[in-house]
Amino acid sequence: MSAQGFQRWLGPRAPVLGLGVSAITFRDALDALDAFVRAGLPHYVCITGVHGVMESRSDPQLRAIHEAAALVTPDGMPLVFMANRLGFGPVERVYGPDLMRAVCRDSDRRGYRHFLYGGAPGVAEGLAETLRRSYAGIAVVGTHCPPFRPLTDDEDAAVVAEINAAKPDIVWVGLSTPKQERWMAAHLGRIEAPVMVGVGAAFDFLAGTKRQAPGWMQRSGLEWLFRLATEPRRLAGRYASIVPRFLVLAGLQLARDALGRSRRGGSVPARDPARG
Repeated sequence: MSAQGFQRWLGPRAPVLGLGVSAITFRDALDALDAFVRAGLPHYVCITGVHGVMESRSDPQLRAIHEAAALVTPDGMPLVFMANRLGFGPVERVYGPDLMRAVCRDSDRRGYRHFLYGGAPGVAEGLAETLRRSYAGIAVVGTHCPPFRPLTDDEDAAVVAEINAAKPDIVWVGLSTPKQERWMAAHLGRIEAPVMVGVGAAFDFLAGTKRQAPGWMQRSGLEWLFRLATEPRRLAGRYASIVPRFLVLAGLQLARDALGRSRRGGSVPARDPARG
């Protein structure tokens, strides 16, 4: 089945500031990944939060990569809130670390084979050991930590050959946004695994090299504040730029949507005004 076919099965995408976000629940995401594996045809999944939305607004190529993805899951509570307010509910958060845990937990029963691509030196290897200890019978069939620089054509071909030789069902990609989205799109059809999933910092969280926000902060949409407090040098500039802009633009979209609904006299989701 094609990615477009799966999109129709999963339902519409909520237009959040010009980016279509899959209107799904967590269970939908698990079912979709299983369907992708069973179909055996290559797909990639973007786990997208506010950062991905705002990057896509200024980068048409990145937005096109998201639009071509089999799923664009709402990684952050602001996207969940937006999708539900726009009338696309019920929509639930599909958070990269939680999705990875849930899929790994079920891997022995379903027979999934996993490959870990990305992370800082040693992180993927450490994560593989953590997963093997945590989930009995899980098959982690390979890991690869690429250098920070771009790969040469020969190096890239060697990576593709390494991954394909391991015959994984799911390739977890931990390169951060937007690098992981570009990598998955560039390797769609070359990587033979049925599913590539860009999970960013999930490698660090699950391996225990970085702390996760408490559950109440995640549920309240305040995870960004926790991450800013724990990584101020790396994230201060990013959040100072994207958080205020997102809040203003999201407020404008919701206001326009509410006005449009009142004029139509109904609750049918309106076209996203941010797309022009």
